[in-house]
Amino acid sequence: MKYLFSIILCAFVFTAQAQDLDYYLNTALKSSPLLKDLNNQILSEKLDSMRLRAGLKPQVTGSSTGTYAPVINGFGYESAITNGQTLNALIGVNQAIIGKNYLNAQLASIKFSKDSLGNTIRISEQDLKKTIVTQYITAYGSLQQYLFNKEVLDLLTTEEGLLKKLTQSNVYRQSDYLTFLVTLKQQQLTLYQARLQYKNDFTTLSYLSGIVDTTIVQLKDPALKRTFPTDPRTSIFYQQFNVDSIRLENNRRLIDYSYKPKLNVFGDAGYNSDFSYQPYKNFGTSFGFTVTVPIYDGGQRKLQYKKLALQEDTRLNYKTFFDKQYRQQIAQLNQQITDNDALEQQIKDEFKYAESLIKVDNKLLETGDVRVADLIIAINNYLSLKNLLKQTNISKLQLINQLNYWNK
Repeated sequence: MKYLFSIILCAFVFTAQAQDLDYYLNTALKSSPLLKDLNNQILSEKLDSMRLRAGLKPQVTGSSTGTYAPVINGFGYESAITNGQTLNALIGVNQAIIGKNYLNAQLASIKFSKDSLGNTIRISEQDLKKTIVTQYITAYGSLQQYLFNKEVLDLLTTEEGLLKKLTQSNVYRQSDYLTFLVTLKQQQLTLYQARLQYKNDFTTLSYLSGIVDTTIVQLKDPALKRTFPTDPRTSIFYQQFNVDSIRLENNRRLIDYSYKPKLNVFGDAGYNSDFSYQPYKNFGTSFGFTVTVPIYDGGQRKLQYKKLALQEDTRLNYKTFFDKQYRQQIAQLNQQITDNDALEQQIKDEFKYAESLIKVDNKLLETGDVRVADLIIAINNYLSLKNLLKQTNISKLQLINQLNYWNK
């Protein structure tokens, strides 16, 4: 019973109800400050669109100016220039006349910015999901390792009790019992180490998900399903290239519109007087217009066109490179999953023999017809294959997670 406390310590790991993958994904998405920031930026772009429309409405301003320039003993400003004293109180109206197409191009520029942010949100969500799923699988793998080691320890503990009785009956030598006991002690340490590993991986999962809780719970099987790629042209990873293409074309139109004549009309009404003659009659109004016609800009328009052409060339280069990398990544992951499935099947076939050998040795142990060294070798082989099988399964889940990341 010397190691009973260690067994109890290792057994008390889970103190709450098991959680599934969706819980951590939903929590991470809700608590992500980056996603909240990006959504707020989209709301800000909507406000910019409203502000642009508001700026194209008549702009009304009020102003008032009063001056007094005294002349004392012939000293002072020239009255013909200053009028001695003046007072005005005006309400002015200014209206820019802008074409519908130019307005639509400006609004489109804001829309493309919103679309780009929207796509950034979807990619950020995919990145966050991938991170959470990766850590969930890692923690789940540590959990499976812990449960397996506990299962092996239970098996060894049962066999230790039987071997101890057979040793006391002189069926086995004391050295055989001690050799087996060393294996048992090593398994206790392995179990404790597996418990600590799961605890570390689990707390990392909670940290990444934005969960402030030190409670250790048992994770459910992630149950990941392998998805298959959609049309690359509809992938969220391609959408940014499409948005950039349309945005550059719209920028070209904005450059063209900036070189068209501009018309602005204005007017004011109010009081404006220098009090020199019948000031009570100096209420009135005025109105006018301005026209601006670009004539020569030193060749800046062509330079802006060349700059847009360079940006389009850069966009195409990135798109072509990404397309090759994307297709290669999908093909590579599919091949790795296929190879992983084949390896998993081979391990399962070999594992059946190791499991059968353990059962046979357990029967022979009861009658004292198996060497302890052979039993330990069989147990180690069983452990190695079971570990390899679990690691292969975890590797497969990680590969599926990477594949599903790109198939969005």
